[in-house]
Amino acid sequence: MHVQTFGVIGAGQMGGGIAQVAAASGLNVILQDISNECVERGLAVIAKNLQRSVDKGKITSEQHEAILDRITPCTDLVNMRAADFVVEAASENEEIKFKIFAQLDEICPPHAILSSNTSSIPIGRIASQTRRPDKVIGMHFMNPVPVMKLVEIIRALPTSDETYQVTVELAGKMGKTPAQASDFPGFIANRILLPMINEAIFCLYQGVGDKESIDKVMEFGMNHPMGPLALADLIGLDTCLAILNTLHQGLGDPKYRPCPLLRQYVESGWLGRKTGRGFFNYQPQL
Repeated sequence: MHVQTFGVIGAGQMGGGIAQVAAASGLNVILQDISNECVERGLAVIAKNLQRSVDKGKITSEQHEAILDRITPCTDLVNMRAADFVVEAASENEEIKFKIFAQLDEICPPHAILSSNTSSIPIGRIASQTRRPDKVIGMHFMNPVPVMKLVEIIRALPTSDETYQVTVELAGKMGKTPAQASDFPGFIANRILLPMINEAIFCLYQGVGDKESIDKVMEFGMNHPMGPLALADLIGLDTCLAILNTLHQGLGDPKYRPCPLLRQYVESGWLGRKTGRGFFNYQPQL
């Protein structure tokens, strides 16, 4: 199947990044979110990222404009009827994703493949909300999408070979390296990453070290590009909690139990970079 028009549900950090790399690869992109404000904010971030690439000499001003011209913003999901392939990048909430996939199943043409950028929810559960489970797959991009090369591709039991192959080829077209994961909660990336982040939060909670020391140990001692607490802030503490809850409930192992301190931060609205405060403070210093 030839993919010409690519739909993205959600214009936030992940969805906007996915739309950018898809448009940069030559695809026509439909970018949808629930309000004009959300879509315009997403487009502004894409434009800023592209301008940074122009300033660095990576792309020309003409390429900048051409990429933006290939992105069509909208707020109505019905516009996805023109898409050959859709990536859902909405909140990491099972009910929200179920509703979106049921709607997409009604709206999109029969040949369209429906994928989810979920970081933890089993694809089989999402596929069961549609009448085309063979055309449902996981396409989990890493953050920040324009920079990170990996895409986790998750096959549910009903996912067809053709759907998988089209998705692999599409990842390659976008300049990404695909890695296949089986359909277990958290897949590969977050089944390994989130327990490490959670353990770092337990270290802070139990006074094993302060936040700066915990991150220094992993950054300079283990050669990680950033510490686990700073990374959690980048991901979003609400997203980290949602993934850990999925791992804990889906696998039934107490080792995935979210740290109480993480719950406290989320309940207090301290979600990381996106709210200006998480384990670290991102508010401008006066």
